[in-house]
Amino acid sequence: MAALKVGEMAPDFEVPAATGEEKHTLRLSEYRGKKNVVLAFHPLDWTPVCSSQSQVYEADRQKFAALDAVVVGMSVDSVFSHVAWQKHEIGKLTYPMGSDFHPHGEVASRYGIMRTAPPLGINERAVFVVDKQGRIAFSKVYELGELPDNEDVFEVLRKLA
Repeated sequence: MAALKVGEMAPDFEVPAATGEEKHTLRLSEYRGKKNVVLAFHPLDWTPVCSSQSQVYEADRQKFAALDAVVVGMSVDSVFSHVAWQKHEIGKLTYPMGSDFHPHGEVASRYGIMRTAPPLGINERAVFVVDKQGRIAFSKVYELGELPDNEDVFEVLRKLA
């Protein structure tokens, strides 16, 4: 299975999500024609690199907004884990954190990033930029322990602006 590539249509999804302690439903299609989406997959809540990744996105939220983009986080953890993780570990996030818990990893599978090598049952760490037309404008899979560099994403977003 390979990650979706630049130019491909981003599969729509509807998942439970948390923004801070607020639970809601998240649909990728809600942003179509309105905002570019930085779809940031992390393997698991409660892990050091994943915590750092989320905090970096939160710290750069104004830079993303200035480039007409929103961040959407995603992992196979439950929405309840996302709420607790934010409350007790990383602080309140102002961007939605989607739960790809049930059916387990369905969104990650559609994006080609559900792990097929140990550790199984989690998605790869990956970032996709979905443009306003719903196409993949950036696609990168990272090592599980690697923190993505937002500058790569900012470069792509500047070209879309």
